[in-house]
Amino acid sequence: MIESPPILTIRRNFPRPTAAQVDAFRDVPTAFVCDAMGGQGAMASSIRAIGDGRDITCRAVGPALVADNGPAEILASLAALEISQPGDIIIAAMHGHRNVASADDLFCGMMKNKGIAGFVTDSEMRDYTAIVEVGLPVWCTGLNPNSPNGTGPGRVGFEASVGGRCVSSGDMIIADENGVVVVPFAQIDTVIEAVARVVEMEAELEAKVKGGVDSLLDLEEMIADGRAVIVD
Repeated sequence: MIESPPILTIRRNFPRPTAAQVDAFRDVPTAFVCDAMGGQGAMASSIRAIGDGRDITCRAVGPALVADNGPAEILASLAALEISQPGDIIIAAMHGHRNVASADDLFCGMMKNKGIAGFVTDSEMRDYTAIVEVGLPVWCTGLNPNSPNGTGPGRVGFEASVGGRCVSSGDMIIADENGVVVVPFAQIDTVIEAVARVVEMEAELEAKVKGGVDSLLDLEEMIADGRAVIVD
């Protein structure tokens, strides 16, 4: 190359969901959000609440701020903290690289001081006991004491593939003990409307189950109209 590229590329002015849009997902389980999106939306199950949620109540809702670090790198995450807004969820993309910590208790403490709602990474973390003391909701792929690099290059405020999902800065993140769900920015209002219907249907079905219902299929009707066949 003729010139060395910058070690950081930062986009600060990406579209963000409104406070009302964030609040619409505040108490909604991730499973309901996935149902509202045709059964999809969750990151891979390898990204889970730290310690499987034993010692920290892991629940967070807010806009994604994507830090595309690359393998074993954290420079973009450090820069994301600098431009973050209270309520953001920092998404630290390390391209699925393992055997290195993407963050520790001190970085979690700084994120909490800044008002960050949660931290999600497709890599590992370290200093579990101290992270528990900080109390920041965290989702990661496990624990590892190895140190990352902070030399770049990195991109902040753009998009990255994390846990099998393309996440853009400004997308809605809903995360709980079951996993991390991504709602694309352009679909937020549509999903909010669909979630309301899912909540109603879940409440109706729950009432039926408590009332003694023990099946979801009308097997006799399915046999009668040919959708099911008995072969023995």
